[in-house]
Amino acid sequence: MPHWKLTVAYDGTSFNGWQVQPGLPTIQGTLADAIHCITGESVLPHGSGRTDTGVHALGQVVSFTLNSPIPAPNLQRALNNLLPGSIRVLTLDEAPPSFHARHSARRKTYEYRIAPQVICLPTLAPFVWNCSWPLDLAAMQQAAAHVIGQHDFTSFAATDPDLQSRNGDGDAGRSFVRSIFASSWERDGDGLLIYRVTGSGFLHHMVRNLVGTFVDVGRGRTPAGAVPAILAARSRSAAGPTAPPQGLFLLGVVYDPL
Repeated sequence: MPHWKLTVAYDGTSFNGWQVQPGLPTIQGTLADAIHCITGESVLPHGSGRTDTGVHALGQVVSFTLNSPIPAPNLQRALNNLLPGSIRVLTLDEAPPSFHARHSARRKTYEYRIAPQVICLPTLAPFVWNCSWPLDLAAMQQAAAHVIGQHDFTSFAATDPDLQSRNGDGDAGRSFVRSIFASSWERDGDGLLIYRVTGSGFLHHMVRNLVGTFVDVGRGRTPAGAVPAILAARSRSAAGPTAPPQGLFLLGVVYDPL
């Protein structure tokens, strides 16, 4: 029974997020359908995290077990032949049975892309937040540095609808403490503003809420030095708006050596 670890990239524009939903196109459901077509087995591939509707990935990690003894190169080729062009299996390797894409993850890195130009090309628009306000990048960088370390990120977390539907009490009793190892902004060679953040884990909409708050800082609506007080408030209303999903990418996931 081979246990597989995949690295998957996808354009999330036309999908209702990662997690399978009845009657809706999702990344997880599309992968499961392709696996079934190849092997006849009904498996639910586990992802390192649930990306939302419209969110993309360059390094989503997936794990599942099969009964079929298919060689790795053959399985990777068959999956990429069946999957739509918006989903690609970049790597596929056998892993120990104990490996789990989500539970075994040690840290994740996300990237958020902002296009500050007034006119955004249609080929770029599905992958950026076209944010044409004048933004103070130095202030945004200062604000981003305040979230490095271990903090309670209640102010930057949206209520998770999946938890609410499962246990009826939403986020009650759940820890909102996360460790952030890196958090910074830069301007790339194409003029895009890029936010990268690496952490032990992320809450629902956490990265998008951080970005929305940092953009408020860049616009001059919120002082960069206010971020510690926003964290201390432990209230979603204390932070800025939620940035749109299309600028967000799951960049990669780090695990202990297998």
